[in-house]
Amino acid sequence: MSSIPQSKKALELAINSIFDKLMADYRTIPDELTRERNVEGNIKGTQVSVCDTVAYLIGWGKLVLKWHRLKAQGLPVEFPEAGFKWSQLGLLAMHFHEQYAEWQYEALLKELESTVNELLSLISSLSNYDLYETTWYDKWTLGRMIQFNTSSPMKNMRSKIRRFKKNKGLL
Repeated sequence: MSSIPQSKKALELAINSIFDKLMADYRTIPDELTRERNVEGNIKGTQVSVCDTVAYLIGWGKLVLKWHRLKAQGLPVEFPEAGFKWSQLGLLAMHFHEQYAEWQYEALLKELESTVNELLSLISSLSNYDLYETTWYDKWTLGRMIQFNTSSPMKNMRSKIRRFKKNKGLL
């Protein structure tokens, strides 16, 4: 059986499951450690902060919501984002870090929670057909695009955050 969601229900479960675990990990990191650059970055050989990891997840979640909003209005969408190509995802990650660089840790966590709730509301409002039975971008369904850019990055980030916590003696 594939761990990749193949239905609306499986997508909701995948997001909820990893999000709850990730937030539990984030909530146990002392504020004074959240700006240290000791987490493996998205660009090979780079280190980012815990806050940067939250910003990254917010950025991707908001981007998915933007894509859906624009497409629903019949407007063109620049994938992945205006000014960035799919081959520049490391630069896009850095853009997300910069976008939220001044935010306090607790505000970032609240924004991530709000963004995930918006994504879950979007998923809830759509049918399984809308999510998994019709192509939405290139060869991908909307459900797959949501999963690529939400639950999969959350899983990846949780591994990095757990490694950070272990290195800091927090596990």
